[in-house]
Amino acid sequence: MLQRILAATLVALTLALPVFAATPVNVNKADAATIADALDGIGMTKAKAIVAYRDAHGPFKSVDELGEVKGIGHATLERNRQAILLSDSGAKAQAADAPTAQGSPKGGSKKKH
Repeated sequence: MLQRILAATLVALTLALPVFAATPVNVNKADAATIADALDGIGMTKAKAIVAYRDAHGPFKSVDELGEVKGIGHATLERNRQAILLSDSGAKAQAADAPTAQGSPKGGSKKKH
């Protein structure tokens, strides 16, 4: 009997997890309501603060820049990093923050200037 209850609980948790996952959103174009709906741990107040910061300082250039917004901490950024887009190209924000493979050619050869 205990095994059935445990199994049912695990199934219920597994089905509920996607509900809490963040949805990809372009924070440089989305309105506050869209940002609040898409990101985990971001309500309407923080979403409005993101839009206000963007309006005052221009588009976000990195996910880490969102940490400058009042109320957005490191844990919130890490929890949503995969869902935060900086452009409509579909590239995830983490890819935008990471150095590209093209920046360091194979074989250690460097471009001459």
